[in-house]
Amino acid sequence: MARVELVETPRAAVPPAPATRPDDHPVGTGSRRTDAATARATAIIPARGGSVGLPGKNLARVGGVPLIARAVRAALAADRIDRVVVSTDDSAIADAARAAGASVVDRPAQLSGSAASSESALLHALDELELRDALGPLAPGPLGGRTGVEGGDERRPGAEHPVTVFIQATSPFIDPADLDAAIARVASGQRDVVFSGALSHVFLWRDDADADSAVGVNHEASRRLRRQEREPEYLETGAFYVFATDGFRAAGHRFFGRIGIQPVDPDHAIEIDDLADLERARALAAHVDRGLAASARPGAARGALDAVGPRIDVDALVTDFDGVHTDDTVMVDQLGRESVRVSRSDGAGIARLRKAGLPVLILSAEQNPVVGRRAEKLGVECVQGVEEKGAVLREWAGRRGIRLDRIAYLGNDRGDLPALELVGWPIAVPDAAAEALAAARHVLTSTGGHGAVRELADLILAARDTAAANDDPDPASARS
Repeated sequence: MARVELVETPRAAVPPAPATRPDDHPVGTGSRRTDAATARATAIIPARGGSVGLPGKNLARVGGVPLIARAVRAALAADRIDRVVVSTDDSAIADAARAAGASVVDRPAQLSGSAASSESALLHALDELELRDALGPLAPGPLGGRTGVEGGDERRPGAEHPVTVFIQATSPFIDPADLDAAIARVASGQRDVVFSGALSHVFLWRDDADADSAVGVNHEASRRLRRQEREPEYLETGAFYVFATDGFRAAGHRFFGRIGIQPVDPDHAIEIDDLADLERARALAAHVDRGLAASARPGAARGALDAVGPRIDVDALVTDFDGVHTDDTVMVDQLGRESVRVSRSDGAGIARLRKAGLPVLILSAEQNPVVGRRAEKLGVECVQGVEEKGAVLREWAGRRGIRLDRIAYLGNDRGDLPALELVGWPIAVPDAAAEALAAARHVLTSTGGHGAVRELADLILAARDTAAANDDPDPASARS
């Protein structure tokens, strides 16, 4: 029987991998040798198109980002993962995976049905990777992105994959530091398998219809221990499984040999299987994503938040008015005339965007002269009395020749959802409605009327400056 032991890992940092002795096989049951301190892993994310419980599940958005893209980004942000592959039978999932930075393995139809196991998809992907590596970087085939076929990753033909990371896209909150910690344990030979587990203090019961009484599963019914008196128990979250590749091939199953647990934050333990799970994840996304971003090592997350915020590289900004340019309140005088308070800082941010050549559009559901006057003052386009913001935004972008995925939209309420769900960068103010927060890819720290537009403008301009510096062959010229 496989023995399970807890892997204790400090939350602040990934522990260094212990040095290996000459007679050790650092990848558990496998016979290949690797340097535990530098060993890298291949991440495989099986994501089939068919889902009975929640159709289109792997493309459902949490925090404004498709689940498959969230999984890819988490893997790319891990220091010890150098290749991320998505195995799928669905072209839309494949496109989203490539856009997020992964390579794709075409999953055969016989391995894509509801009865097919994840293990079968993993084994097929590993076989495909070995074949492509053996043929070399110019070989034709279904792989793309960062690995050996379309563009190459400079690995030699026949390169080894001593550690495999199996990630499930249905877990939207994966901390890259947890992935690195689990990989280090497997690469060092301490464990053959390490999986994600959240500490649990629940009392489980089994109610057998043929029995006279319900029975305690993990406790004695007649003895109610306090939490601190009970042995730690962990819920398998399903987010990731890290294992020695050779051992997995031999066993044909994700659990074999010496098994360890990588503790993860209970807030990260959501696994999406139905609509209720999806709605819960969306409600938590703004809170959990802020925590993940705050704990990320500066510069370590490829495609994640960096030390100063997300890299919002867009070609246009579209905003709501009430609750974004204002604090969503209105002042009415004795004659019934309305007025609102706006931020001069926001105006300065808009001016900088216009100077940089970025189109700015205000979409307002209200028909109010004050909105038009403010837009005129800012020198930006404005459309008022909009009932369906998504349709108006799509028409404006088409007329301007701007791709929707290159637009940032800043909103605060349910009426903004059609636009938020349409663009590449859906963004919300921190006091937005729950539905808007759930749809947002990023949540600002400044509230409407108090610098929210300026904060977003600064992020957009910082991203443009970074892109310009990266494109310039002479870094010194970017500072001149």
